[in-house]
Amino acid sequence: MPADRDRFSTASRLKALGEHAAARVYRVRARRRRGRLTGRAALLALVVCSLVVALAYPMRQYISQRSQIADQRREAQQAREDVKKLREKKARLQDPAYTEQQARERLHFLMPGETGFSVVDGSGYSEPTTDRGVAGRPWYINLWDAVDTADAPKAAHADR
Repeated sequence: MPADRDRFSTASRLKALGEHAAARVYRVRARRRRGRLTGRAALLALVVCSLVVALAYPMRQYISQRSQIADQRREAQQAREDVKKLREKKARLQDPAYTEQQARERLHFLMPGETGFSVVDGSGYSEPTTDRGVAGRPWYINLWDAVDTADAPKAAHADR
């Protein structure tokens, strides 16, 4: 009978009721937390959103400045290459042989005692112009005749 006594004792019944009641309380608390947004979580979400909004413009500026820096570096490299080419050209122009070669090719200069020839057309044959004015004469003869006629006195016009 000692086992029955433990079964129906007040302490045993309170202990069993306490475990049952505690399980019910924990289930209710667990249900509440699952369905509700806590104040801490809302505050954390607000802080995160504020940081995103506050950092959006500076990040955009940072990215655009990085691209500008890259453009400036490319331009500086191009300028260095141009300076290098100009220095090489300056060094060539200080060479008398190069200067003489350029004067001969571009300006058709000759050294003393040399004879130069300029060939306009490689064939050596020039075709007569077909631009003829009155009576098959060239235009410039007609022009000079018109000038002479304009300068002549009026009596000379009547004779003609």
